[in-house]
Amino acid sequence: MQRSERQKVIIRAVDSGRRTIDELAELTGVSPISIRRDLAELAEQGAVQRIRGGAAPVVSRGSEYPFGLRTSEDTEVKRTLARHAASLIQPGDAVLIDNGTTALAVARELAGLGITALALSLHAAAALAAKPGNEVVVPGGTVGHDDLSFTDAGAADAVRAMRFDIAIIGACAADPDTGLTVATWGDAQVKKAALASSRHVVLVATADKFGRTAAHRFGTLDDVDTIITTSDAPPALVHDARAAGIELVLLDPAQAS
Repeated sequence: MQRSERQKVIIRAVDSGRRTIDELAELTGVSPISIRRDLAELAEQGAVQRIRGGAAPVVSRGSEYPFGLRTSEDTEVKRTLARHAASLIQPGDAVLIDNGTTALAVARELAGLGITALALSLHAAAALAAKPGNEVVVPGGTVGHDDLSFTDAGAADAVRAMRFDIAIIGACAADPDTGLTVATWGDAQVKKAALASSRHVVLVATADKFGRTAAHRFGTLDDVDTIITTSDAPPALVHDARAAGIELVLLDPAQAS
């Protein structure tokens, strides 16, 4: 079991109640020393609470997994999705780049293109500014400690003050019946403002997001013009997107291997 996968197993186990180091070692098949190292790292990221002899759930993490773990998931698939999304953007466009790891992959593809970009995380801003050519704007306000995102009321106001040719949007979850949802209220308000301020909205997401729901809804599939995902997306998504007239781009996940 890879370290990132093991740490996700630990988070899921601890979410249901306190777990001892020995219990987690037995669950993951690694030594107690490795578990202690994992718990120290996860506690620093705010994913679990260290207690004597084990770990306990935190009151609220705000997102399913820490940003560092999410960046290690499906990296090649996200890069494939990002390349297609970036191909829709032309020099001179005004572009909104959402927070999240998939949007970050798109930001990396757009470095130096010659666009005006509002980045909803410091990670995306740094990627967009990695090469000369782009005008990169950040909304200001407080920065999330884990994913370095902007999700407060000031960020929503900054989004409303601009108009975008295209918005690259992510979501914690995008179940066709529930709609587009995220883990925190503030993030939902910023994304809702992005939908209203953009001429063309592109949802870029791995296929697993379309079988999930989160607490705060910011839109529906009808608010999206283009969905870029992989061909193993749920049939319900394919049906509903096509029925709504949404441009659906299904990429072969094997191409990312």
